[in-house]
Amino acid sequence: MIKLYDRGVYLVKGKALVADNHEAEAALMAIAGRALAKEEAIKNTIAYSILEGHNTSDNMASLKLKFDALASHDITYVGIIQTARASGLKEFPMPYVLTNCHNSLCAVGGTINEDDHVFALSAAQKYGGIYVPPHLAVIHQYMREMMSGCGRMILGSDSHTRYGALGTLSIGEGGGELAKQILNRTYDIKRPEVVGVYLTGTPQKGIGPQDVALSIIGAVFKNGYVNNKIMEFVGDGVENLSVEYRNGIDVMTTETTCLSSIWRTEERVKDYYAAHERPEAYKRLEPGEIAYYDGMIYIDLSKIKAMIALPFHPSNTYTIEALKANPMDILRQVERDAVEMFDGRISLKLTDKVRKGNIFVDQGVVAGCAGGTYDNIVDVADIVSEGSIGNGAFSMSVYPSSQPTYINLVKNGSIEKLMSAGIIVRSAFCGPCFGAGDVPSNNGLSIRHTTRNFPNREGSVPTNGQIASVALMDARSIAATAINGGCLTAATEIEVSFNKPEYSFNADIYKRRVYNGFGKGQPDTALILGPNIVNWPEFTPLTEHLLLKVVSVLTDPVTTTDELIPSGETSSYRSNPFKLAEFTLGRKDPSYVNESKMVKVLEAKRLAGEDPAEQDKELMAVYTKLKQLADYNIKPEEIAIGSTIYANKPGDGSAREQAASCQKVLGGWANIAKAYATKRYRSNLINWGMIPFLLMDDSSFNKGDYIFIPHIKSLLETGKEDVKAYIIGEAIQPLALSLGNLSSEERSIIAKGCLINYYRG
Repeated sequence: MIKLYDRGVYLVKGKALVADNHEAEAALMAIAGRALAKEEAIKNTIAYSILEGHNTSDNMASLKLKFDALASHDITYVGIIQTARASGLKEFPMPYVLTNCHNSLCAVGGTINEDDHVFALSAAQKYGGIYVPPHLAVIHQYMREMMSGCGRMILGSDSHTRYGALGTLSIGEGGGELAKQILNRTYDIKRPEVVGVYLTGTPQKGIGPQDVALSIIGAVFKNGYVNNKIMEFVGDGVENLSVEYRNGIDVMTTETTCLSSIWRTEERVKDYYAAHERPEAYKRLEPGEIAYYDGMIYIDLSKIKAMIALPFHPSNTYTIEALKANPMDILRQVERDAVEMFDGRISLKLTDKVRKGNIFVDQGVVAGCAGGTYDNIVDVADIVSEGSIGNGAFSMSVYPSSQPTYINLVKNGSIEKLMSAGIIVRSAFCGPCFGAGDVPSNNGLSIRHTTRNFPNREGSVPTNGQIASVALMDARSIAATAINGGCLTAATEIEVSFNKPEYSFNADIYKRRVYNGFGKGQPDTALILGPNIVNWPEFTPLTEHLLLKVVSVLTDPVTTTDELIPSGETSSYRSNPFKLAEFTLGRKDPSYVNESKMVKVLEAKRLAGEDPAEQDKELMAVYTKLKQLADYNIKPEEIAIGSTIYANKPGDGSAREQAASCQKVLGGWANIAKAYATKRYRSNLINWGMIPFLLMDDSSFNKGDYIFIPHIKSLLETGKEDVKAYIIGEAIQPLALSLGNLSSEERSIIAKGCLINYYRG
């Protein structure tokens, strides 16, 4: 059972919940013997105390945060280091962990993936970083095992940077925010609201962390209950969960669109740190006697059922029981959603998975930071120990999240159980989470304990006529399905004894292979740049006036970063801004790249001192119409020309900054949206000099429309938010836009053209 409170809540002595209403003061007096003003009770959350300890400003309303450590993987670290280098990087001022768990297979582009790894090692040596070789650990498992700590803060260039169950307030952001930290700048944000998550009870046998996580996501994603807020897990139910179970719930909080998460810590967390030879990293974290939360999610863990998230989002949740009771209607709705999502270009078939009333799937995968943990895999091994996945169409793979996890599974016999059942055991690799490993066949249905099931996260390419799909489930129910011949089965439907063998951490695995150069930088070390590692191009500052051409209109309720820049095999080109930009919107609007390039040609002519409209009749017509404006006395050479996209709510999903930088490389100057799905995507736009406009009226756009924005640079410099613009279509229409809440630094970054230009001065 999950209940969402419709107002703020006081948590008293860690147990009693008091709604913020006219009776609150009396209730607080009765329980605690005193009342406390809301402004003071806000300071008693765990989150507030950690933020206060990392805030470098004298204002807790406007935070300027310094983090304790940074983390990146091999899709993001090259761009971050290249940005920092261009901005004056001398050394890493804090521990910066460079992991290699995304581009770990050299299946695309020859040597380019391994070239990035060589670059990262040379950067760790030169600037004093920490280098984790490929297949040793996925990014978040290494950070849990080696870098987390109670009361610490970690910033990672991956959206699933979540170590709250270990008492670490962690945030996943775009690379620009990490570059700022590397350059000794701060992470600037208004103090976020904190929503409590009160856990009580104990999960039923067979119910795993993904079941709890999907239940939460299904309850809060669509209504935005925790959007850009911090989720703080409290309540007596916390102690009924193992630490790895908590980690499995915690990492999935990203899919709620919250900013971060934190949990109360107790003896089990203390034991975790002791087992990992870092007892000093533990301290008890508890909210104060009376703590105020801006909302509260109440969860009775004993009432959680086995869950499934159907394509194409983790919030598309059902109980497995409900799905099995009505499979045709529910799956038919997913098929209809796919037709709408792909504009009728491709047809997904799921109802043919129903045979004699049962749903049969093609593949099972347990992997990554969410699925590949020790507790999950030992339970999977127990479920399949006396069975077999068979020799038919169904296949299954398991990816332990780190080598220390793997070696424990070998020692306690779990690996033998998995392999004997026909399961393929692989190394620590995030590929199945973003479409670069275990890609199912066309129209295949894969059930996965991973983080996301967006379109083409499983590796299919709809624009090439390929379509497959992923449903998210807990590892235990995936294992139950596996031994039932691929017939969808909840773990609560089977009889099994869970052995729960004790975990023993082997630190030597990391001591012998991880390069730890923090504080020992070697400035004379040469960076090794493979042929695919290309510097960022030069970007020009913003002009006083701006003319934007709408080159793509996205009408989905939410547009994910995977749709803005596809994941999968494209990730191999992340170190080459020009090659990667060729994939922008490639699986959503294939004409986008060429349309943007045509606009960029016009801007290039303007910068060269030529008349961009001389051979472009469309632009000449726009210039002619602009003269109709009463205040128009601007020369065309004073108006920068760029492209823009319109989307209702872009940016759900990954932290990858390339969703914004690729638009910039192709000549983009802005996005226009009703809202931005995540702070991190909006931050990425800003750091790449892209204006995150908000649409403030009912105007609609057509692809090909021009939008004129006079005096935009002055508006940025004067701190104003409201923007008067014009749609230049068949007729001139006024357009109300807003810059939203931009800090003075963010306004300067946009005006300079990008973060690199800003730091160059």
